[in-house]
Amino acid sequence: MSQCLRTTLNPPKTLLRNPTKSSPVSSPLIHLPKSKKHSRISMSQQNQQELSLDSLINSTRKEEVLGAIKGSLSYCLTETSLNKTVPALKSKVRGKVRDIYDAGDYLVLVTTDRQSAFDKILASIPFKGQVLNETSLWWFDRTRHIAQNAIVSAPDKNVTIAKKCSVFPVEFVVRGYVTGSTDTSLWTVYKNGVRNYCGNALPDGLVKSQKLPSNILTPTTKADDHDVPITPEEIVKSGLMTEADYCEVSSKALSLFEYGQRVALEHGLILVDTKYEFGKGSDGSVLLIDEVHTPDSSRYWIAHSYEERFQKGLEPENVDKVLPDAPADLVCELAWRYIFLYETITKSKFELPLTEEPIHDRISRNVELALSSLR
Repeated sequence: MSQCLRTTLNPPKTLLRNPTKSSPVSSPLIHLPKSKKHSRISMSQQNQQELSLDSLINSTRKEEVLGAIKGSLSYCLTETSLNKTVPALKSKVRGKVRDIYDAGDYLVLVTTDRQSAFDKILASIPFKGQVLNETSLWWFDRTRHIAQNAIVSAPDKNVTIAKKCSVFPVEFVVRGYVTGSTDTSLWTVYKNGVRNYCGNALPDGLVKSQKLPSNILTPTTKADDHDVPITPEEIVKSGLMTEADYCEVSSKALSLFEYGQRVALEHGLILVDTKYEFGKGSDGSVLLIDEVHTPDSSRYWIAHSYEERFQKGLEPENVDKVLPDAPADLVCELAWRYIFLYETITKSKFELPLTEEPIHDRISRNVELALSSLR
């Protein structure tokens, strides 16, 4: 087996714009004692902002935006039909959250307010689409030194226009902690006795919410609408990717995650795990696509309380998605959590839409104008 297919056990160092001293990379085979002393966050905390769960639950900013959230409950962007309003768009593919339109050499990606979990649409969350789109754009812009991306323009708060590319049929899930509750989560498989997961050798003695000595890559592929864990060797042998492409993409995924962890920690958060998707452009270059470090694709914990809670055997304070069964108070709470994460990560104020123009009309107008400039 070539060295690059072992990168899930010995990740490369991130290429940082402003490098600081990083933690040493552990040996490929992880050996941990049963002590919880290894839970410490190994990244520099000198510039870490102290963030508490109270700032999520009780804050003047929350009160400021709740009025707008409640006033928008009946005006969420749940469905789009730009193929009927923008002549240049040829067809539509409806995803769980995004509506994707074919525009010839480009794709128009509209991020809606649909809320999904476990592949089911649960509700519509005010401003969610705008938060996800603008969060991804923020990260795309700041990770160009690690990975090229497919972004062409963002003509609307809910819209990204991207280059068409050939998408690799693999999701690159990167994990820094032993956690999760789904069938493919690291904690679920670990407590069920699995000690080699997606090519990563795991020792006995790990406990839930423990920080791994080094981040690991656990790729998945799709089968009958559910995720299937897969090893690097299986990816190459099955023809899903060439070895060269896998080596390049896995290196970029691990570097993106380490960079994301550093930025999140500086803002008082722990980036626990996330997923990336990549494709190849018409010139053969590997491109980062889809979304980056959003509340939908990532798990975040509050950093300053993690160590104490871990030592006490408590769950970390999280900013995860609540699962609304459509009651308005839970929908509003989730809308606020999306905005809270956006503002915490980007250090910028979320701009609530001021115009009363129907959102679908606004998007149609902006997309048509953007596409005309690309012809």
